[in-house]
Amino acid sequence: MARAPSSWRSLSGQAAAGRALLADTEAVQAVVDAMEEPPLVLGHSYGGSVITGLSGAVHLVYLAAFVPAEGESAASLGGSTRLLASSVVHDGDGLTHVDSAAAVELFYADAPVERATWAASLLRPQKPGCGRGVPQRQSWRNTPSTYVICTQDRAVEPDLQKEMGRRCSSALTWHTSHSPFISQPGKVAAALRSLLLPSSGHPR
Repeated sequence: MARAPSSWRSLSGQAAAGRALLADTEAVQAVVDAMEEPPLVLGHSYGGSVITGLSGAVHLVYLAAFVPAEGESAASLGGSTRLLASSVVHDGDGLTHVDSAAAVELFYADAPVERATWAASLLRPQKPGCGRGVPQRQSWRNTPSTYVICTQDRAVEPDLQKEMGRRCSSALTWHTSHSPFISQPGKVAAALRSLLLPSSGHPR
């Protein structure tokens, strides 16, 4: 797992959403390049913009994530729910974060309360505008990809997820919240295992 530089406080001011996305993509690319074999890479939510700009992955998995085409960004694709928009808090130092109480409902509604609260406590402020960054390449056009539609998502509209899923090689539909790796980690692990080892069965 690569830590996204856009969550670091050093990326402040009006520096450009594109720079934040580029920094995030470069951080993940460095991990991909260090692998002995091409890896399967999963991007969640904004992370879809990050993995879209990668090269060298064997498979891309978009989990309730944005799949930008040429000239598009996560922000231009839209799809954020009203609940998400109303839960964003603007910090005095130019960063933004999601209210921790609202985050439980937004991102982890189908997870046990204790686990959801724990996950919400791990969220960090982010540079405003990073969602406006445009990937420098669209790797989903030439790399096998799978989209996971989360029908109970309260952060990214499921209808938009369905549209973006049509850009990928295949799509799965799960009746989960925005973050199934918190509410149903076994389901996520099984799907990734199946994509890496097709003989192990098809993800559902």
